[in-house]
Amino acid sequence: MNTVSIRGAITVDDNTEESILSSTKELIETIEKRNKLIKNNVICMLFTATIDLDAAYPAKAARMLGYTQCSLMCFQEMAVKGSLSKCIRVLILYLSETNQDGVEHVYLRDASVLRPDLSS
Repeated sequence: MNTVSIRGAITVDDNTEESILSSTKELIETIEKRNKLIKNNVICMLFTATIDLDAAYPAKAARMLGYTQCSLMCFQEMAVKGSLSKCIRVLILYLSETNQDGVEHVYLRDASVLRPDLSS
């Protein structure tokens, strides 16, 4: 088994618990599908949220999706002038049969501008 990192990001419509949780679920579910994740192989998920998102922890959405045996943490994204607003990012460390070059990173909605080379 290899330890790989999977990155992703999504923008959120509103600073509400419902919007943050539903967007985070969409991001995680898309990462799951594209990378055929097995929950028990997830080591941890590290989330960041921009300063304008404070109505809920993104990690709550991961718990709601059944990620109860891995470590989850939330951080505030560094505030950079002109950066994307209302954005949640995730870094997943994962035990995989594939190598890092077999990982599909996921950037959804307006977050696709963060990594146009990886967005689909």
